[in-house]
Amino acid sequence: MAIHDLKEQIGSLPEQPGVYVFSNREGETIYVGKARVLRDRVRSYLGAAGMNPRIDALLRDAAALEVIVTDSVVEALALENGLIKQRNPKFNVLLRDDKTYPYLQLTLHLARDEQA
Repeated sequence: MAIHDLKEQIGSLPEQPGVYVFSNREGETIYVGKARVLRDRVRSYLGAAGMNPRIDALLRDAAALEVIVTDSVVEALALENGLIKQRNPKFNVLLRDDKTYPYLQLTLHLARDEQA
């Protein structure tokens, strides 16, 4: 994906949480990422271009960018995890196995004030 193509898309990206997906010319997903603010996160790739070989390789291979807006960062995290496991993108190396994010479930039980 040419840097100027990415620059053109950034202005129209939402300032909301979500997931972004880079695909190659064959339509294969090559990277899935999550963001608190999609516009800012995708813009950060421009700042790293030329300074990070992995990002340079990603941008060289990328032909399309898709964004999926979510209601929360937590929802984006779960969606990112699922898409990585489903699509097995070559630039996502940490979440490709069968591991999942650790999580903690909290429940709150309120005791009723029992008066006789």
